[in-house]
Amino acid sequence: MAEFSDQVFDQVRRIPRGKVATYGQIARLVGRPRSARYVGFALHANPAPGSDAASIPCHRVVFKDGGLCRGFAFGGPEVQRAMLEEEGVAFADEEHVDMGACQWDPAEAAGGAPLAGASGEAVPTAPPPGFDWSRELGEL
Repeated sequence: MAEFSDQVFDQVRRIPRGKVATYGQIARLVGRPRSARYVGFALHANPAPGSDAASIPCHRVVFKDGGLCRGFAFGGPEVQRAMLEEEGVAFADEEHVDMGACQWDPAEAAGGAPLAGASGEAVPTAPPPGFDWSRELGEL
């Protein structure tokens, strides 16, 4: 899992101040779209949490609905929220980031060009149009 964790850390380092990404988004960016939970496991063992340039800013990773992590390993959701607010992240309510305003778009950072994975193929950063989350998550 060390290689997976390193890939996760590399992607999380790319999230700019004032933006957030989801666990699933990071999983897709590392080429493991069904591994959002493992992204969380990797971040729980983050060797360098924080917001300075040498850190891995795991506080910038949230649930797909913008929810904060109740088990945020480095101080709880209150600390995660404070760190995000300090960076200018907007909140929709007490527990959810305003994803419309603050979700990171890696393609935007690449000048609108599609992101390429390790083998050069385009990496999806969002589900395709018409994607059925209920079916995907087995909530039928």
